Amino acid sequence: MAEPRILFAGTPAFARASLEALVASGLRPAAVYTQPDRPAGRGRALTMSPVKEFALAEGLDVRQPRTLKDPDAQTAMRELAPDLLIVAAYGLILPQAVLDIPRLGCLNVHASILPRWRGAAPIQAAMLAGDAETGISLMEMEAGLDTGPVYATATIPIGGRETAGELHDRLAALGAELLVDRLGDILGGRLEAVPQDGSLATYAGKISRDDARLDWEQPAAELERQIRAYNPVPGAWFDAFGERIKCWQASVADDGPDAPAGSVLAADRDGVSVACGSGALRLESVQRPGKGRITGAEWGAQRRWSGVRFDD
Repeated sequence: MAEPRILFAGTPAFARASLEALVASGLRPAAVYTQPDRPAGRGRALTMSPVKEFALAEGLDVRQPRTLKDPDAQTAMRELAPDLLIVAAYGLILPQAVLDIPRLGCLNVHASILPRWRGAAPIQAAMLAGDAETGISLMEMEAGLDTGPVYATATIPIGGRETAGELHDRLAALGAELLVDRLGDILGGRLEAVPQDGSLATYAGKISRDDARLDWEQPAAELERQIRAYNPVPGAWFDAFGERIKCWQASVADDGPDAPAGSVLAADRDGVSVACGSGALRLESVQRPGKGRITGAEWGAQRRWSGVRFDD
C-alpha cells in the first residue's frame, strides 16, 4: 500500500505539537501551510510562526499563501495530489474549493468537545463558563464553522487554578496524541465520523482586549475565571489610579464588610481584596504599565488604600 500523501496546515504552538507528532510517527507532510510571517515584538520584525520554524528545521516544504481563496494557491495545492489535509489552528478560511481537493477530505484538530465551543477561542470559552472538562475533537471539515462530523474525542479536566495558557499546552499535547493514535484508522476507512447535534452547539467568538476588562459588578467567582481565561493573552485588566492594571492571578476571598463593588476591602500579605457584585476577589499578581509583575501584597504596600474604589 502506498504511503498516504498528507498536507498540514497550522500556525501557532498548538498546531506545532500536532506537526511534531506526525513527523515523529514517520508521516512527513508533502507540504506544510502556515500563515505569512507577521511583525512581532517591540521592533516589529517579521517573525516566523512556530509551525514554520519546526517545518524548516525538518526540511519540509513550507507554503504561506495570504489566502486560500486565490485560484493560483488552489491550483498549487491540487498539484500536490493530497490524500488528506490536516488542519490545526491554521487561521485562514478554507473555501469549498480547497475542502474538495484532498481525496479523503480535510481533518481538523479542534480544542473542545464538539458541538460545545465551536469557533475561534474554545479554550478561553470553556474556562469562562466554568466547564469542569474540555478536550479535543478530530473533525471532518465542511463549509460551516466547526459543524462537521466528528471522528474521535478525548477529554481532560480543567484545573481549578489552571490558566488558559496551561490548559492550551495540555490540549496541544492531547491533540497531537489523539491525531497520531486515530489517523491510521481514518486513512484506512475504519473509523466513521459521527454527525454533531447542532441543537447543543455553543460558540466561542474571537477575543478582544475589551473582553478582558474586569467589571467589579460581576460575581467574584466569574472574575476569577476571567483572569485565568485571559492569561496569558490578552491579560485581564482594570483601571486604578489613572493606570491600566493587569491582573494575572487572583482567588475568591472571604466576604468582607458590605461595600460598593470595586471598593478595596483590605491590603495585606495575602494581596489586595476587592468587593464584587457578590463576594470579594483577592488580587495576588498584578502588573502596572511598563513594569514587571509583582505580588498583590507588594502592590498593597505601595499605596494608602483607605476609601479607594476602582473604576470610581
